[in-house]
Amino acid sequence: MRVVLADLKGYGGFVNKDTIAGGYGSRFRGISTTTCIIERMRKFYQNLPSIQLGYLAAIFTEAGHEVKVTEGKFVDGDLALVLTSIVDYRHEIQWAEETKRRFGTPVGFYGTFATHIPEKLVGHGDFIIKGEPEHAAMRLANGEILSGTAISPALQDLDSLPFPRWDLVSRHYYGHSHGRSMLPARSTFPVLTSRSCPEFCTYCPHRITAEYRSRSPQNVLDELERLCRNYAKPFLIFRDPLFTEERERSTAIAEGILRRKLRVRFECETRLDNLDKDLLDLLHRAGLRAMTFGIESMDPATLKRVGRRPIPPAHQKDIISYCRKKGISTHGFYVFGFLTDTVESIQATIDYAIDLDTTMALFKILTPYPGTPLRKQMDALIAETDLEKFDGYTPTFRHPNLSNDQLLYLLKSAYARFYMRPSWGWSYLGLPNVFGEMVQRWDAYARRRQLENDIAYFMSQEPKAGNS
Repeated sequence: MRVVLADLKGYGGFVNKDTIAGGYGSRFRGISTTTCIIERMRKFYQNLPSIQLGYLAAIFTEAGHEVKVTEGKFVDGDLALVLTSIVDYRHEIQWAEETKRRFGTPVGFYGTFATHIPEKLVGHGDFIIKGEPEHAAMRLANGEILSGTAISPALQDLDSLPFPRWDLVSRHYYGHSHGRSMLPARSTFPVLTSRSCPEFCTYCPHRITAEYRSRSPQNVLDELERLCRNYAKPFLIFRDPLFTEERERSTAIAEGILRRKLRVRFECETRLDNLDKDLLDLLHRAGLRAMTFGIESMDPATLKRVGRRPIPPAHQKDIISYCRKKGISTHGFYVFGFLTDTVESIQATIDYAIDLDTTMALFKILTPYPGTPLRKQMDALIAETDLEKFDGYTPTFRHPNLSNDQLLYLLKSAYARFYMRPSWGWSYLGLPNVFGEMVQRWDAYARRRQLENDIAYFMSQEPKAGNS
């Protein structure tokens, strides 16, 4: 049987699928000079294949089937599976319908969107997989014919899965860069050592499909060792929402990398309160070169209202400063539009992001994703009916204190203030700090100009509650 796996390239901005936003995906569009530049940079520097694609390719290949992977080209086959996303589902439906029309191929949908919003896919394919797709894929590989809605239970033993088959995925279109590297590394691979998330943030879709489980260190190290045999000095992106959640396990993985003398570098995501200097030292020796983490808001009360455990600012600053000394790039995430947010609280969060001075910063707008507790709490406030607008950067609900235009303005202002600082560019390029005083004066000038823009904008806004 020839199995076609479709991980379609999205259009209309920088589209990221798979594990982004718990699998719903995101779409970053340039809405200002700064964000247009960032959109182009992300398309070039942050482009990876779907981790689920790699697993499904392995399952079907192991069962003796031929696998063809496509980013959009129509391929004849005996079965086609389409990864779905909230930000690109119309395109995914069109591809599925055209594949059926051209070849008569049975088509199935999988992914977080298919799991939690299956009604949008009914009638456009032959079946919809609800849940993590591997169990259903194994049944298909063994000859079972699926139709309608197919429940795919989460596998409890993640070590039982075959390792992703990246040799079946073209590397031509993919690449990733970290820190100050100017060229994206082609031998970059996503690795998933755990699934779901043990935290209880009400706005996060990472934990809505299945409970938290993790792979054994031995199993993870075996996968890394195979990658090292097949690719020279691979760069790994650990896609776990919290790579260091289980300290003993992350320590065992790092120690195993050193013991097996695996020549890897890697990036991971975690919480800053799951890190200390001893653990960072070990991870750095093992190859840690970049780290991402959520800050979200600088207001502890705001975080507590959405189920996120606040992290003391002193600890955040200490860990980020230590990473800077070790040469570990840091990437902080921030969210605007919590229901208690005001213009002043968001501006304070932007100030805090600048004060932390991470290598990179990603600012997003609160999005009530289907299936999350936040969505249920905010149901009466939802104003947007186009699901593709639930992209992480578009206002989708009536905010009690801010208009949609104000939220978008603050988003643009955050990117301009963070990235248009001369000191940021100076630091990112690794230039010597011999002109520190002059760079500070340039920063002050840039801040003054942005402040003038902010004052002019908000003075033009009539005081009002709700969306315009």
